Amino acid sequence: MALLPDRHPQKDFFVLDVADVVPKDDMASMEHPLFSLATKPDMRKLDYGNNGQRLKIVPSGVGLPTIFDKDILIFCISQLMHKKNRGEAIGNRVRFSARELMIATNRKTGGVEYQRLEQAFQRLMGTVFQTDIETGDKRETRFFHLLESGSGFVMQDKGKWRLDYCEVILSDWVMRAIEANEVVTISRDYFRLRRPLERRLYEIARKHCGNSVKWQIGLAKLQDKTGSNAPLKRFRLNLREIIEADSTPFYQFELAKDDLVIVRPRKARPVALSPSIKIPEWADEQARNIAREKGWDYHALQRKWLAFANEEAANGNAPKNAGGAFVGYCKKQEKQR
Repeated sequence: MALLPDRHPQKDFFVLDVADVVPKDDMASMEHPLFSLATKPDMRKLDYGNNGQRLKIVPSGVGLPTIFDKDILIFCISQLMHKKNRGEAIGNRVRFSARELMIATNRKTGGVEYQRLEQAFQRLMGTVFQTDIETGDKRETRFFHLLESGSGFVMQDKGKWRLDYCEVILSDWVMRAIEANEVVTISRDYFRLRRPLERRLYEIARKHCGNSVKWQIGLAKLQDKTGSNAPLKRFRLNLREIIEADSTPFYQFELAKDDLVIVRPRKARPVALSPSIKIPEWADEQARNIAREKGWDYHALQRKWLAFANEEAANGNAPKNAGGAFVGYCKKQEKQR
């Protein structure tokens, strides 16, 4: 099954702005099945164990949070990590517009999406987690919600009220992962994956395979890690369909004999500062003019952006327009200084 269309192609993730910060995910929720793969309300109480760690989940009144609800968490983590990497102070409170979230996560911006967003907030705030999974080098048994609280600011649009600005408070469990840098960059195309299972498989591959030559796991154990409750026979069929579609960002899956699942990156990780990403002459000239006008060191700007761009390209986030992205990056520096 092909990827969803890029609904907001004018947004380039290498022009760093509020709605297009490079997406990042926390490693704890990538490792463990905190989110349901169901597309209908999932009212199950879950009890999951792995390597001596326990996870119990009690759903909210509207069900368990879904893998698509996780977009909100990824968006918030990405915003905070962007600020932290720029040396800005961060806290557990994140405010953003609903439209920014939808654009960053490749969602439509129609009225029904605002309703779905409200329902996602309910599931994230209402579901109770009990776990001793470690985050930030701290392990404790505790009860928590992924979002401690949240509120929506509404505005009137053509006579109708709709959700606009949102403010959420992240749990201490999530904040410890952010403060300890226990996050990794994920591909923007993650938000274009249609199937819940394919999103979960990408997370697991990103966490365990990373940029290694390959990673392998038994089919039954992989199913356990995904949180899928389908019969093993059905899970095997679903995996084969995903392998045949071959649209998972950056990674390829193979189902070998004896139900061994093998994951490989699609390409080798480029060396930092390598010339794999080219800056065209027109962009080089514009960037030099910007640096000259502002009295900045052009070569320092170029090295910093190339290092950033090559690192993100290695994680499946290569810029679609390197020249435009580099010029945009240089223009943004004035706001950041």
